[in-house]
Amino acid sequence: MRMRLTFSVLSIAVAALLASACAPGAKLSTAQTSGPTPVLPEPDKALVPTVKVSRAIGWPAGAMPAAAQGLQVQAFATGLVHPRWLYVLPNGDVLVAETNRPATEDPSGNPVRDVLMKQAFEKAGAAVPSPERISLLRDKDGDGVAETKTTFLQGLTSPFGMALVGDTFYVGNADAIVHVPYKPGDATITAQPQKLADLPGAPRNHHWTKSLLASADGSKLYVGVGSNSNAAEHGMDIEFERAAIHEIDRATGKGRVFASGLRNPVGLAWNPESKALWVVVNERDELGSDLVPDYLTSVKDGAFYGWPWSYYGAHVDTRVEPARPDMVARAIAPDYALGPHVAALGLAFYTGTALPAHYRNGAFVGLHGSWNRDPQSGYKVVFVPFADGKPAGPEEDVLTAFLDTEGNARGRPVGVAVAKDGAVLVADDVGNTIWRIAPAH
Repeated sequence: MRMRLTFSVLSIAVAALLASACAPGAKLSTAQTSGPTPVLPEPDKALVPTVKVSRAIGWPAGAMPAAAQGLQVQAFATGLVHPRWLYVLPNGDVLVAETNRPATEDPSGNPVRDVLMKQAFEKAGAAVPSPERISLLRDKDGDGVAETKTTFLQGLTSPFGMALVGDTFYVGNADAIVHVPYKPGDATITAQPQKLADLPGAPRNHHWTKSLLASADGSKLYVGVGSNSNAAEHGMDIEFERAAIHEIDRATGKGRVFASGLRNPVGLAWNPESKALWVVVNERDELGSDLVPDYLTSVKDGAFYGWPWSYYGAHVDTRVEPARPDMVARAIAPDYALGPHVAALGLAFYTGTALPAHYRNGAFVGLHGSWNRDPQSGYKVVFVPFADGKPAGPEEDVLTAFLDTEGNARGRPVGVAVAKDGAVLVADDVGNTIWRIAPAH
């Protein structure tokens, strides 16, 4: 009964979305819902959850995001197809995963819901067939614009995370880690990808993205694996080893769950000062416009962060049955809230020197944008200052104006990366552009 009720509610909610229905506006400000101690209101018990998707329209000719004072933005590359994730090679070449969810993803079991969700994805610009490739962008003359684009690697399955260790290049497919040989300067790799390790995937692969990060010594790979549901409404059997960060031994391919209870951990990065692992996480939905904040947190080996039984530490999600007070008691509260439903995806600590010193060692975060909040949240790139390996101030807007004055999405930021020259690169999967943030002249 619980599962059928959840499907019914979601179907009604998506129908409301397509009709552009709007719930009463949220009352909490960004200052209240972000930072180390966010305000957490009581859950909204409305029968129909708030749903408000921004229609994807792309960038009009000559338009671009707005950069923060002291910074400027330009297009590093345009004409891409759903660019999601970025990786910078040692020689300065920029790799971009042009990708989307697997075409073979198992349906939910509710045909009406599946049709409505498909229409919602189309409205949001998220229904593009996956190009299944990684492309290489090369800026030969150093002017901040890539002159050439080549197909670096194909024959992949919804590729996302990337990592180079020595002469081996690794890719996080939707269902496995694969690898190919790499030589400095390679613009195209024709070798057939070989599997290192399986990852949770088909037949149902709700949160399909598999981010990837190598340890400092290259012996381990860390992979973000999202949940198969919002709040375990399909049962826990399909959540085996999901909502977790996996550690994979690069020599043997054997893996283990490094940390769990992370609903959808996407961007992974090493803090340059503390050397700790940090992640940005998408939290659960359908508890109201101001719940639950997505977050940025350090990750401890063996730690549990609450999903699905609780959020932000010991705040119990009463929808999840049976209750597990033993798990709630273990739950660690995250370090820093980024705001509710902002869809935090990209994460990069700034280790360059081109930008002002204020940005040194802080975190750039790509907020893809809400589909279930009124007013909308996210749709921008923010910066969180750090000191001594910890967040040290309120988040700051770095790149904005992804929404037009009518609430349509001209772009949606996803992955962020620091270029070899110290600029910050941002993948925009609705604008089909890689933006480059640099100091203003």
